Amino acid sequence: MRLMVSGGGTGGHIYPALALIERLKQVEPDTEVLYVGTTRGLENKIVPAAGLKLVTMPMQGFRRKLSFYNFKTIYLFLKAEHHARKLIADFKPDVVLGTGGYVSGAVLYAAAKMGVPTVIHEQNSVVGVTNKFLSRYVDEIAIAFEAARSQFPEDKVTMTGNPRAQQVAANRASTFKWSSMGLRDDKPTMMIFGGSQGAPKINKSVVQAIPFFTKRSYQVVFATGRKRYDDVRKQLKGVTIGDNVKVVPYIEDMPAKMPKVAVLVSRAGATTIAEVTALGVPTIMIPSPYVTANHQVKNAQALVKQHAAVMITEDQLDGRSLLVQADRLMGDADLRQEMAAASRKIGKPDAADRLIKVLKKAEKDHE
Repeated sequence: MRLMVSGGGTGGHIYPALALIERLKQVEPDTEVLYVGTTRGLENKIVPAAGLKLVTMPMQGFRRKLSFYNFKTIYLFLKAEHHARKLIADFKPDVVLGTGGYVSGAVLYAAAKMGVPTVIHEQNSVVGVTNKFLSRYVDEIAIAFEAARSQFPEDKVTMTGNPRAQQVAANRASTFKWSSMGLRDDKPTMMIFGGSQGAPKINKSVVQAIPFFTKRSYQVVFATGRKRYDDVRKQLKGVTIGDNVKVVPYIEDMPAKMPKVAVLVSRAGATTIAEVTALGVPTIMIPSPYVTANHQVKNAQALVKQHAAVMITEDQLDGRSLLVQADRLMGDADLRQEMAAASRKIGKPDAADRLIKVLKKAEKDHE
């Protein structure tokens, strides 16, 4: 298959695409991929590091207020669409996949107008502006949350889940040992992770809770985020940290460690939810309030309703509220088992294969 993929800006748009590409190359080794992103997004580092060819173009989003900025946005969209038409004509893709971000709007719109098979993948429960716009033009729509179904034309929608889930599910038999981090392998471990950059409110709450975590029988691994590590260490100056607590800047090789986690404390991004439901990891979700349409709260609610997670909204978060939920879950193995089973029922460990079928369907329908 010759696949053109467009998705940019954030990891939530990029990692599902990379997981899909990885699986597609496993089942079809002769697959050729061209990735189209923005000039300033995270894809500039992540995509080339994955060994893929990347083409970038300038792009920006709309602002709600009428301003010159929006005229520039329209200009960039039209310019990007013209550029995309040239790329499509040269690369001759069998299918074009969009995973979100403004750049995918121009690329998928161009492909649809040129009669090339098109598919979009929506990772969140609340549909993004770009995918909502594209839904009128594309052939197929893949979703990861049932809540997104009603926001799209019904006849185009297929539930696939997030391809990242299949990538993580392949690590279920991980041989990772906590002893390699100076912890014990015979104790349940809670991992706290606020994203690669860290989350100030989560970090502050964990700092408040660490003196109490130190006295617990369970273990805690706390990732501060690389750029906030030094600040957190300053806040912890003079605080006694027990052997059962590890404070690190970042969690390296997360897929290998996740299967060994008893409870995860995290944001409620689409990629994280795909990972925890694929593995069945009980989760304390702290949705970011700084996202479009508050979609992380809605993502988390989908798990809370199925008793697969608990949620602490950021306005309710402090050291005490975090400690209460941590003690409740870490102190009750039966509860964790029930939550894990509920989480696995939501998960789609074959999500990449499902999305590949949707790509094939779009391609076949154009023959």
